[in-house]
Amino acid sequence: MHNEASGGIVLLVMTILSLILSNSSFAAGFHAIWESSITILFNEKSLEFTIIHFINDGLMVLFFFVVGLEIKREILVGELSGFKKALLPVIGAAGGMIVPAVIYLLFNSSGAGSAGWAIPVATDIAFVVGILVVLKGKIPTSLRIFLTALAIVDDIGAVIIIAIFYTSSISFTALGFAIIIIVLLMVINTLKIKKLMPYIILGIALWIALLFSGIHATIAGVILAFTIPARSKLDKVSFMQSTKGILSELNINIESKDKGQVEQDNLSVIQAIEKNCENVLTPLQRFEINLHPWITFFIIPLFALANAGVTIQGSFSDLLFNPVGIGIVLGLFIGKQLGVFGFTYSAIKLRLADRPEGSSNVQIYGAAVLAGIGFTMSLFIANLSFAGKSGLMDEARVGILVASIISGFVGFMLLRK
Repeated sequence: MHNEASGGIVLLVMTILSLILSNSSFAAGFHAIWESSITILFNEKSLEFTIIHFINDGLMVLFFFVVGLEIKREILVGELSGFKKALLPVIGAAGGMIVPAVIYLLFNSSGAGSAGWAIPVATDIAFVVGILVVLKGKIPTSLRIFLTALAIVDDIGAVIIIAIFYTSSISFTALGFAIIIIVLLMVINTLKIKKLMPYIILGIALWIALLFSGIHATIAGVILAFTIPARSKLDKVSFMQSTKGILSELNINIESKDKGQVEQDNLSVIQAIEKNCENVLTPLQRFEINLHPWITFFIIPLFALANAGVTIQGSFSDLLFNPVGIGIVLGLFIGKQLGVFGFTYSAIKLRLADRPEGSSNVQIYGAAVLAGIGFTMSLFIANLSFAGKSGLMDEARVGILVASIISGFVGFMLLRK
């Protein structure tokens, strides 16, 4: 369960299952499930969703929340914490967003398909990390860190694109409430409140406010993540000293001959250690630890099951060889490798940033090819781009699947060799 590759495997299984069910005798019932309605009552107002919209606009907020937590952690203490460390993945990610978008627009400069220009700019961190884990020992650690950081920067870019380009008409009243909630989140952060519940309650309120505002509600997850405290109640030195003292009590208790008293005393000692362990973790870490299994093994696979299925009627080539399909395939497979490798190589040659230690140009190129696995985020943006346009959505799904498979296979083989 804790193996990082497992998430990619579950995601792949759900994708295959979605495709099989969408092209079987169960297809009508399978698609009807996602169109069933859910109603959420809120005071005098109600929110009505189909199940697929609840997954995409509701559960995916938690995915974006965890992405936001990862971004914040990387900025504070990780691979984006220093200008020099962050520069290469930032430059690589910029190339990996610009070039694919340009290639897509070469085939879809006008018409309904042009709305999907952002589909090939994204990298699927779940599949990429899964492949990197499988390749552990074959590639330098520095290259794995570079590609993971690049995928995280890529996520930042995708979130910004969603916020700016995929926002419908704005309700300034609801937006005002959202701003008040954000201020409250900042205040409780400043007051160093480490309990998780206030952030959960205000986070739900922020999601509801953004739903009514017209701004895509998944942005609530990222905004909330950046207000979560990254400092713990107990520093490491105090944790060590306090825990040693508690453990000495445990040793004394074990020597006692009264078994009933030993059990009672040991229980209080173990609870004290548990409390110490909780206090030494930051709220950011506690949220990540608690939510990571749910995101990896439930929300993202459920998203894939609901969104990856395409019913192939007639020729598969018709769904692939059209402006949208070709734009996505070439954008993700060709555009990503040209953008990421071209921008990264130029930055190293111009001495703007350092090459990942121990890596070769071929390995950096292989990493750039892997970045063409768009899948989760690409499907998410496709849903926003082609809402209500099932024909274009099917073309986008096929393009994303084909491009992700080719990028994953070619990138894996390059790095494996």
